[in-house]
Amino acid sequence: MRRLLALFVACGAFAWLALQYPPQIPAPKPDLRSPRTGIGEIRAYQTPKLRAAMAEADLHLGAPTYIRIFKEEKILELWLQSEAGPYELFRTYPICNHSGALGPKLKEGDRQSPEGFYRVDKAALNPNSSYHLSFNLGFPNAYDRAKGRTGSYLMVHGDCVSVGCYAMTDPMIEEIYVTVESALNAGQSFVPVHAFPFRPTEARMARAAGHPWESYWQNLAPAYHSFASNHQPPAISMQDGRYVATP
Repeated sequence: MRRLLALFVACGAFAWLALQYPPQIPAPKPDLRSPRTGIGEIRAYQTPKLRAAMAEADLHLGAPTYIRIFKEEKILELWLQSEAGPYELFRTYPICNHSGALGPKLKEGDRQSPEGFYRVDKAALNPNSSYHLSFNLGFPNAYDRAKGRTGSYLMVHGDCVSVGCYAMTDPMIEEIYVTVESALNAGQSFVPVHAFPFRPTEARMARAAGHPWESYWQNLAPAYHSFASNHQPPAISMQDGRYVATP
């Protein structure tokens, strides 16, 4: 009888604990992989979805496109030009993975994701990528080469793995890739991709004071502020070893 009573008490205590501290159910893993294979299947699936979503925002697939990357926030912004002229934010995507710390890529093998101003043209698109889909950022650009920086195959791609690239999930790179491809096919000569370490607000730049890359980040900031003022991607050139952003 005592054993039964002890067992009853123990079970009651266990039940009380279970109510107070319910078991934690692990969150479902994000959908990183796409079941779609082949660019034809991807286009057929994504194109009507993108057209419908863009129409709701008074935008259209094939419009001039602009991409901004913010490394610290781990986000990629996809902007499209509206019929009225200014670019409008279509979608913001979380970057699944990038590598390295804040600061530019310096040399091949440093596993650092680049910061700076890059261009994606038709030749940069790779629908047969080992990482689902990809497009090459064009690193090193003229500025990088002038600084002696080296590296190759710096991409935005799928598969959520990075040794210097900006990696997205497969479903996300499908949307981004099809949007970029459509803009290029519609006549845009290149899609600008501006990769910033962070949003160079006054407060954030103050926090960067004394950082080894403070001067470089100050050189990137005018392009950010130019776009903020008129929602038109600035033209980027190089003068006296520095980037120049012209509205």
